[in-house]
Amino acid sequence: MKLGMTLPVMEPDLNRELLRSWVEAIDQGAYQSLAFGERIIFDNPDAAVMLGAAAAWTQRVEIVTTIFVAQLHNPVMLAKQIATADMLCSGRLTVGLGIGGREEDYKAAGADFATHKNSDLGHRVETMRRVWAGEAIVDMADRRVGPPPVQQGGPKLLAGAMGPKSIALASHWSDGLCGMSFGPDPQEISATFDMARKAWAEAGRPAPHLGTSFWFALDEDGGRAQLDTHLKRYFTWVDPAARDAIAASAGFAGSAQDLKDMLRRIEDTGADEVQLIPTGSGLDQVHRIADAMG
Repeated sequence: MKLGMTLPVMEPDLNRELLRSWVEAIDQGAYQSLAFGERIIFDNPDAAVMLGAAAAWTQRVEIVTTIFVAQLHNPVMLAKQIATADMLCSGRLTVGLGIGGREEDYKAAGADFATHKNSDLGHRVETMRRVWAGEAIVDMADRRVGPPPVQQGGPKLLAGAMGPKSIALASHWSDGLCGMSFGPDPQEISATFDMARKAWAEAGRPAPHLGTSFWFALDEDGGRAQLDTHLKRYFTWVDPAARDAIAASAGFAGSAQDLKDMLRRIEDTGADEVQLIPTGSGLDQVHRIADAMG
Protein backbone atom coordinates (compact mmCIF):
# COMPACT_ATOMS: atom_id res chain seq x y z
CA MET A 1 0.00 0.00 0.00
CA LYS A 2 1.27 3.43 -0.95
CA LEU A 3 1.29 6.19 1.64
CA GLY A 4 0.63 9.78 0.63
CA MET A 5 0.60 13.06 2.50
CA THR A 6 -1.76 15.93 1.77
CA LEU A 7 -0.44 19.48 1.82
CA PRO A 8 -1.92 21.73 4.56
CA VAL A 9 -3.64 23.88 1.94
CA MET A 10 -6.74 24.37 4.12
CA GLU A 11 -4.73 25.81 7.00
CA PRO A 12 -4.55 29.59 7.63
CA ASP A 13 -1.54 31.84 7.07
CA LEU A 14 0.03 29.90 4.21
CA ASN A 15 3.00 31.25 2.32
CA ARG A 16 5.53 30.12 -0.26
CA GLU A 17 8.14 29.03 2.28
CA LEU A 18 5.72 26.86 4.28
CA LEU A 19 4.24 25.16 1.24
CA ARG A 20 7.62 24.56 -0.37
CA SER A 21 9.03 23.09 2.85
CA TRP A 22 6.10 20.66 3.00
CA VAL A 23 6.42 19.69 -0.66
CA GLU A 24 10.15 19.04 -0.36
CA ALA A 25 9.82 17.12 2.92
CA ILE A 26 7.20 14.82 1.37
CA ASP A 27 9.27 14.36 -1.77
CA GLN A 28 12.37 13.49 0.24
CA GLY A 29 10.58 11.38 2.84
CA ALA A 30 8.94 7.97 3.13
CA TYR A 31 5.91 8.91 1.04
CA GLN A 32 4.90 7.78 -2.42
CA SER A 33 2.52 10.63 -3.22
CA LEU A 34 1.65 14.21 -2.43
CA ALA A 35 -1.97 15.40 -2.57
CA PHE A 36 -4.17 18.49 -2.35
CA GLY A 37 -7.68 19.51 -3.31
CA GLU A 38 -9.61 22.63 -4.13
CA ARG A 39 -12.18 25.04 -2.78
CA ILE A 40 -13.22 28.45 -4.07
CA ILE A 41 -14.65 30.36 -1.10
CA PHE A 42 -11.76 29.65 1.24
CA ASP A 43 -8.16 30.80 1.68
CA ASN A 44 -6.58 27.74 0.05
CA PRO A 45 -4.35 28.22 -3.02
CA ASP A 46 -5.78 27.55 -6.47
CA ALA A 47 -5.34 23.86 -7.25
CA ALA A 48 -4.21 24.30 -10.86
CA VAL A 49 -1.55 26.83 -9.87
CA MET A 50 -0.49 24.57 -6.99
CA LEU A 51 0.03 21.76 -9.50
CA GLY A 52 2.66 23.84 -11.27
CA ALA A 53 4.47 24.62 -8.03
CA ALA A 54 4.35 21.00 -6.85
CA ALA A 55 5.71 19.84 -10.21
CA ALA A 56 8.58 22.31 -10.00
CA TRP A 57 9.46 21.57 -6.37
CA THR A 58 9.40 17.74 -6.57
CA GLN A 59 11.53 15.15 -8.30
CA ARG A 60 10.10 11.81 -7.19
CA VAL A 61 6.63 11.60 -5.67
CA GLU A 62 3.38 11.18 -7.53
CA ILE A 63 1.20 14.30 -7.44
CA VAL A 64 -2.49 13.65 -6.80
CA THR A 65 -5.44 16.05 -6.91
CA THR A 66 -8.03 15.11 -4.27
CA ILE A 67 -10.11 16.49 -5.85
CA PHE A 68 -10.74 18.83 -8.75
CA VAL A 69 -14.44 19.70 -8.77
CA ALA A 70 -14.89 19.27 -12.50
CA GLN A 71 -18.08 21.31 -12.84
CA LEU A 72 -16.31 24.43 -11.57
CA HIS A 73 -14.15 24.39 -14.72
CA ASN A 74 -14.50 24.50 -18.47
CA PRO A 75 -13.50 20.91 -19.34
CA VAL A 76 -11.27 21.95 -22.25
CA MET A 77 -9.36 24.45 -20.13
CA LEU A 78 -9.11 21.97 -17.25
CA ALA A 79 -7.75 19.35 -19.66
CA LYS A 80 -5.15 21.84 -20.89
CA GLN A 81 -4.10 22.71 -17.33
CA ILE A 82 -3.82 19.05 -16.38
CA ALA A 83 -1.82 18.21 -19.51
CA THR A 84 0.53 21.10 -18.75
CA ALA A 85 1.03 19.84 -15.19
CA ASP A 86 1.64 16.32 -16.50
CA MET A 87 4.35 17.72 -18.76
CA LEU A 88 5.94 19.74 -15.94
CA CYS A 89 6.16 16.76 -13.58
CA SER A 90 7.23 14.31 -16.32
CA GLY A 91 4.12 12.16 -16.00
CA ARG A 92 3.93 11.88 -12.20
CA LEU A 93 0.36 13.17 -12.10
CA THR A 94 -2.83 11.41 -10.99
CA VAL A 95 -6.08 13.37 -11.14
CA GLY A 96 -8.92 12.90 -8.70
CA LEU A 97 -12.24 14.30 -9.93
CA GLY A 98 -15.56 14.78 -8.21
CA ILE A 99 -18.69 16.92 -8.12
CA GLY A 100 -18.07 18.57 -4.75
CA GLY A 101 -20.74 19.48 -2.25
CA ARG A 102 -20.65 23.26 -1.85
CA GLU A 103 -23.22 25.28 -3.80
CA GLU A 104 -21.40 28.46 -2.78
CA ASP A 105 -18.33 27.39 -4.77
CA TYR A 106 -20.46 26.75 -7.85
CA LYS A 107 -21.96 30.22 -7.59
CA ALA A 108 -18.58 31.86 -7.00
CA ALA A 109 -17.15 30.13 -10.08
CA GLY A 110 -20.16 31.04 -12.23
CA ALA A 111 -21.05 27.36 -12.55
CA ASP A 112 -24.59 25.99 -12.72
CA PHE A 113 -25.41 23.95 -9.61
CA ALA A 114 -27.86 21.98 -11.73
CA THR A 115 -24.76 20.27 -13.19
CA HIS A 116 -23.94 18.92 -9.71
CA LYS A 117 -24.43 15.37 -10.97
CA ASN A 118 -22.12 12.41 -11.43
CA SER A 119 -23.60 11.81 -14.89
CA ASP A 120 -22.51 15.32 -15.89
CA LEU A 121 -19.02 14.58 -14.57
CA GLY A 122 -18.79 11.58 -16.90
CA HIS A 123 -19.59 13.77 -19.92
CA ARG A 124 -16.89 16.24 -18.92
CA VAL A 125 -14.34 13.47 -18.65
CA GLU A 126 -15.23 12.40 -22.22
CA THR A 127 -14.37 15.91 -23.43
CA MET A 128 -11.12 15.94 -21.49
CA ARG A 129 -10.07 12.60 -22.94
CA ARG A 130 -10.78 13.94 -26.44
CA VAL A 131 -8.43 16.83 -25.72
CA TRP A 132 -5.71 14.49 -24.47
CA ALA A 133 -6.17 12.27 -27.52
CA GLY A 134 -5.37 15.26 -29.74
CA GLU A 135 -8.80 15.48 -31.35
CA ALA A 136 -10.05 18.75 -32.81
CA ILE A 137 -12.81 20.02 -30.56
CA VAL A 138 -14.15 23.00 -32.53
CA ASP A 139 -15.30 22.95 -36.16
CA MET A 140 -13.42 26.10 -37.14
CA ALA A 141 -9.98 24.82 -36.05
CA ASP A 142 -8.81 21.40 -37.18
CA ARG A 143 -6.02 21.41 -34.62
CA ARG A 144 -5.54 20.00 -31.15
CA VAL A 145 -5.57 21.74 -27.78
CA GLY A 146 -2.07 21.13 -26.44
CA PRO A 147 0.28 20.42 -24.92
CA PRO A 148 -0.12 16.66 -25.17
CA PRO A 149 0.16 14.98 -21.76
CA VAL A 150 3.27 12.91 -21.07
CA GLN A 151 1.07 9.97 -20.11
CA GLN A 152 -0.53 8.66 -23.28
CA GLY A 153 -4.26 9.34 -23.23
CA GLY A 154 -3.89 11.51 -20.13
CA PRO A 155 -3.10 10.82 -16.49
CA LYS A 156 -4.79 8.21 -14.36
CA LEU A 157 -8.23 9.46 -13.27
CA LEU A 158 -9.69 8.63 -9.87
CA ALA A 159 -13.21 9.34 -8.65
CA GLY A 160 -14.06 11.03 -5.39
CA ALA A 161 -17.08 8.73 -5.17
CA MET A 162 -18.51 7.30 -1.95
CA GLY A 163 -22.05 5.97 -2.45
CA PRO A 164 -23.18 3.01 -4.59
CA LYS A 165 -24.71 5.14 -7.36
CA SER A 166 -21.69 7.43 -7.75
CA ILE A 167 -19.33 4.45 -7.62
CA ALA A 168 -21.31 2.63 -10.30
CA LEU A 169 -21.18 5.68 -12.59
CA ALA A 170 -17.47 6.19 -11.88
CA SER A 171 -16.71 2.64 -13.01
CA HIS A 172 -17.37 3.75 -16.61
CA TRP A 173 -14.88 6.62 -16.72
CA SER A 174 -12.36 6.40 -13.88
CA ASP A 175 -9.48 4.11 -13.02
CA GLY A 176 -10.54 3.77 -9.40
CA LEU A 177 -11.34 5.66 -6.21
CA CYS A 178 -9.74 8.43 -4.20
CA GLY A 179 -12.19 8.05 -1.35
CA MET A 180 -12.61 9.55 2.09
CA SER A 181 -13.31 8.03 5.49
CA PHE A 182 -14.58 10.33 8.22
CA GLY A 183 -13.73 7.76 10.91
CA PRO A 184 -11.38 6.47 9.78
CA ASP A 185 -13.30 3.20 9.82
CA PRO A 186 -11.65 0.14 8.21
CA GLN A 187 -14.99 -1.70 7.99
CA GLU A 188 -16.59 1.21 6.12
CA ILE A 189 -13.53 1.46 3.85
CA SER A 190 -13.70 -2.28 3.13
CA ALA A 191 -17.41 -2.05 2.24
CA THR A 192 -16.71 0.85 -0.14
CA PHE A 193 -13.90 -1.09 -1.79
CA ASP A 194 -16.19 -4.11 -2.22
CA MET A 195 -18.73 -1.90 -3.98
CA ALA A 196 -16.00 -0.63 -6.29
CA ARG A 197 -14.69 -4.10 -7.11
CA LYS A 198 -18.22 -5.21 -7.98
CA ALA A 199 -18.99 -2.11 -10.06
CA TRP A 200 -15.77 -2.33 -12.07
CA ALA A 201 -16.29 -6.05 -12.70
CA GLU A 202 -19.86 -5.47 -13.88
CA ALA A 203 -18.62 -2.71 -16.21
CA GLY A 204 -16.02 -5.10 -17.67
CA ARG A 205 -13.18 -2.89 -16.47
CA PRO A 206 -9.82 -3.88 -14.97
CA ALA A 207 -9.69 -4.00 -11.19
CA PRO A 208 -9.93 -0.46 -9.77
CA HIS A 209 -7.32 1.50 -7.88
CA LEU A 210 -8.57 1.58 -4.29
CA GLY A 211 -7.64 4.73 -2.44
CA THR A 212 -8.92 6.42 0.70
CA SER A 213 -7.96 9.28 2.99
CA PHE A 214 -8.63 10.68 6.44
CA TRP A 215 -7.86 13.62 8.69
CA PHE A 216 -5.27 13.09 11.41
CA ALA A 217 -3.57 14.81 14.32
CA LEU A 218 -0.85 13.37 16.52
CA ASP A 219 -1.87 13.19 20.18
CA GLU A 220 1.33 14.66 21.53
CA ASP A 221 0.32 17.93 19.90
CA GLY A 222 -3.15 17.97 21.47
CA GLY A 223 -4.56 15.91 18.65
CA ARG A 224 -8.29 15.96 19.39
CA ALA A 225 -8.29 19.70 20.02
CA GLN A 226 -6.36 20.23 16.78
CA LEU A 227 -8.90 18.17 14.85
CA ASP A 228 -11.76 20.09 16.43
CA THR A 229 -10.27 23.45 15.48
CA HIS A 230 -9.45 22.40 11.94
CA LEU A 231 -12.80 20.76 11.18
CA LYS A 232 -14.84 23.63 12.57
CA ARG A 233 -12.86 26.01 10.40
CA TYR A 234 -13.14 23.77 7.35
CA PHE A 235 -16.87 22.93 7.43
CA THR A 236 -18.05 26.48 6.87
CA TRP A 237 -20.96 25.50 4.58
CA VAL A 238 -22.85 23.21 6.97
CA ASP A 239 -25.11 24.26 9.84
CA PRO A 240 -23.39 24.73 13.22
CA ALA A 241 -24.90 21.64 14.84
CA ALA A 242 -23.72 19.35 12.03
CA ARG A 243 -20.33 21.04 11.97
CA ASP A 244 -19.86 20.54 15.72
CA ALA A 245 -20.89 16.88 15.47
CA ILE A 246 -18.37 16.25 12.72
CA ALA A 247 -15.63 18.07 14.61
CA ALA A 248 -16.30 16.04 17.74
CA SER A 249 -15.97 12.64 16.10
CA ALA A 250 -14.21 12.72 12.72
CA GLY A 251 -10.57 12.04 12.08
CA PHE A 252 -7.77 10.15 13.79
CA ALA A 253 -6.05 11.34 16.96
CA GLY A 254 -3.27 9.21 18.40
CA SER A 255 0.44 8.56 18.50
CA ALA A 256 2.57 7.91 15.44
CA GLN A 257 2.58 4.21 16.39
CA ASP A 258 -1.23 4.24 16.72
CA LEU A 259 -1.39 5.76 13.25
CA LYS A 260 0.90 3.06 11.92
CA ASP A 261 -1.42 0.43 13.40
CA MET A 262 -4.47 2.08 11.80
CA LEU A 263 -2.73 2.15 8.43
CA ARG A 264 -1.98 -1.55 8.77
CA ARG A 265 -5.68 -2.25 9.37
CA ILE A 266 -6.60 -0.22 6.30
CA GLU A 267 -4.00 -2.07 4.25
CA ASP A 268 -5.76 -5.29 5.21
CA THR A 269 -8.88 -4.04 3.37
CA GLY A 270 -6.93 -4.23 0.10
CA ALA A 271 -6.24 -0.51 -0.12
CA ASP A 272 -3.75 0.50 -2.79
CA GLU A 273 -3.15 3.95 -1.34
CA VAL A 274 -3.97 6.13 1.66
CA GLN A 275 -3.67 9.90 1.73
CA LEU A 276 -3.17 11.40 5.19
CA ILE A 277 -4.82 14.80 5.64
CA PRO A 278 -3.08 17.05 8.19
CA THR A 279 -5.09 19.31 10.49
CA GLY A 280 -2.18 21.58 11.31
CA SER A 281 0.71 23.10 9.38
CA GLY A 282 3.56 21.99 11.66
CA LEU A 283 6.16 20.24 9.52
CA ASP A 284 7.41 18.01 12.34
CA GLN A 285 4.44 15.65 11.86
CA VAL A 286 5.62 14.85 8.34
CA HIS A 287 8.99 13.73 9.67
CA ARG A 288 7.60 11.92 12.73
CA ILE A 289 5.22 9.82 10.65
CA ALA A 290 7.92 9.05 8.11
CA ASP A 291 10.22 7.91 10.94
CA ALA A 292 7.48 5.73 12.43
CA MET A 293 6.82 4.13 9.04
CA GLY A 294 10.51 3.43 8.54
